[in-house]
Amino acid sequence: MAYLLNNTGAVVIGRNEGERLQICLRSLITKLDKVVYVDSGSTDTSVDFAKGLGLHVIELDLSTPFTAARARNEGFKFITTQYPKLLFVQFIDGDCELVSSWLNIATHFLYEHPNYAVVCGRRQERYPERSIYNQLCDMEWDTLIGDADACGGDALIRVSSFSDAGGYNNLLIAGEEPELCFRLRQLGWKIYRLDQNMTLHDAAMNHFRQWWMRSVRSGHAFAESMSIYGDKEKYLFKETRSIFFWAGLLPILIIILSLFNTSFMMLFVAYPLQIGRMFLRNDKKYESYNLRFYYSFFVLLARFPQIVGAIKFYCSTINRNQSSIIEYK
Repeated sequence: MAYLLNNTGAVVIGRNEGERLQICLRSLITKLDKVVYVDSGSTDTSVDFAKGLGLHVIELDLSTPFTAARARNEGFKFITTQYPKLLFVQFIDGDCELVSSWLNIATHFLYEHPNYAVVCGRRQERYPERSIYNQLCDMEWDTLIGDADACGGDALIRVSSFSDAGGYNNLLIAGEEPELCFRLRQLGWKIYRLDQNMTLHDAAMNHFRQWWMRSVRSGHAFAESMSIYGDKEKYLFKETRSIFFWAGLLPILIIILSLFNTSFMMLFVAYPLQIGRMFLRNDKKYESYNLRFYYSFFVLLARFPQIVGAIKFYCSTINRNQSSIIEYK
């Protein structure tokens, strides 16, 4: 087990995470001695704190647009150059704390399963009780265990497979993890999600506007990723189609028809019916009626900020402009 940890490094990315970053870095240095922090233009004390711990710190050049993908790639390139014998790299966002038992379990899994490129576990919200938006994040992280199509930002990745796939797509402002996993699967690699706690995440979402901007970002990610790989496996086609149906086609159609006959306004009943359908479909996943309702309501409501993000992407594409990061904190 010591051999595996000695050949494992960590790449942390962050931007103005403050105390959250301090918790993150401290949780890593107790387990690993090969840790690099990549900073995307923080104006707080993040860089000084990381340097004070004696960590390698990369401050990204401001002349190139920031993306999480770019930060992770820079961190991976640096740490694998410094330590060419690394087998695995743990990627983790600066607002997360690594669970102490995770690395032993995860490195052992990849060592015993050479056909798997990525292993991830359960990411949990640190303070789900502080807001419904934090609670929604915690529910979002509650994904199926076993073979998976994708991972999130926190994951242990095999160095050889990451290099094989060419790393993350630097240009994606969100959704870079499932896009990388898609390419890994195309190359024959597999992804697995263990029934183990991996990280504690602090979304710090206490306001509706934060939730809205986060949903705008996800809509941008769906549209951008589908535009790249949509012809293969209909990648993200279902998700993007749902966005444009519920937040675009259906409301526009109802409004147009209502200009001729106001009774068509009754078609808006499709929205509460869809919420009810999702509510019933999740009866085994969430025992609490309140949580099931909130989850169903916000999943449908999210289609509206998501279509804003998707349209932003298509406008940028038409104007040949590179998209900039969409922050919610």
